Amino acid sequence: MGATRYTARLSRLGDQDIVVLTDVDGGRCIRIARRGAALLSFEADVDGTTRDLAAGYEDASEIVHRPGSRFAIMVPFAGRIADARYDFDGQPQDLDPGVTGADRASRHGFVRDAVFEVADLGADDDAARVTLRTSAIRPQPGYPHAIDLAVTFVLDYAGLTLEAVMRNVGDSAAPCFFGWHPYFRVADGEVDDWQLQIPAQTLIRTGADLIALAGAEAYVPLDAAPALDFRRPRLLDDSILDQGYTDLAADADGRIRTRLVDPASGFAIAVWQERGVMHAFTADTVSRDARRAIALEPMECMADAFNRPECAAAIRLGPGAERIFRCGVEIES
Repeated sequence: MGATRYTARLSRLGDQDIVVLTDVDGGRCIRIARRGAALLSFEADVDGTTRDLAAGYEDASEIVHRPGSRFAIMVPFAGRIADARYDFDGQPQDLDPGVTGADRASRHGFVRDAVFEVADLGADDDAARVTLRTSAIRPQPGYPHAIDLAVTFVLDYAGLTLEAVMRNVGDSAAPCFFGWHPYFRVADGEVDDWQLQIPAQTLIRTGADLIALAGAEAYVPLDAAPALDFRRPRLLDDSILDQGYTDLAADADGRIRTRLVDPASGFAIAVWQERGVMHAFTADTVSRDARRAIALEPMECMADAFNRPECAAAIRLGPGAERIFRCGVEIES
């Protein structure tokens, strides 16, 4: 039997276990760390040159210390939780018990340090795929719930797809939602020269602590915020973004696409999702690759959703229930 177009294998980066998915004919390869299920690289053949679209962790030390939360899988919540406190079903919860003042913080969920098990690994003529699974989300201070998480990565002709399955294995309802924290680049140099399009109608306005303002004040029509309006493709230029966008418009196939283009070469990618919000971050505060990559984060709900009454139904996961969130990356040129 001849070799298939796609391959899937286990490998190592230093002392860290990784998974490698390859499109042999298409000249594409992705690497994923088992720790945190973090994408490390997404190499693609662009006009005869291999380009890494992902600004991921570069070595085993970065995988462990996770600077910038690059390509973090964020469950059971994404972004920040205000003061690390929230109420759920009438019960106050504190994710940082005993911690006071500025040291109080909780962000990006509980699985960034989890070593995921390989539940499935395979390839054929259509795709390469791996399912990574963890049961690390178990009762702990501020989160008395149990969630099983499985994330499947699929590399095929269109690009990369992620499918996250969250299952509540506890005996009571739990707050839970998915987010992904990828960093991308479409050329060398700074993001200033790249073109961004986000198909959103509304900006999520935050305070200095990056927590959304209370109630309706959090939502600003983009007509009233032209400096942060990327509904039509335009250069990032000197824009500084750490910003959530909502009321996203889908294309005809049901996918919501945030597009990033290098006008000089015409090379473009689309970060897609089926629902939720998009958070854009120009990485100005990241020590490595500051403004040389942009985080385009598909999230099932906005940051601090545990404290938002309008998000209560979307984050609620009943006992025995599961919810699926899909997102991914397409190469458009």
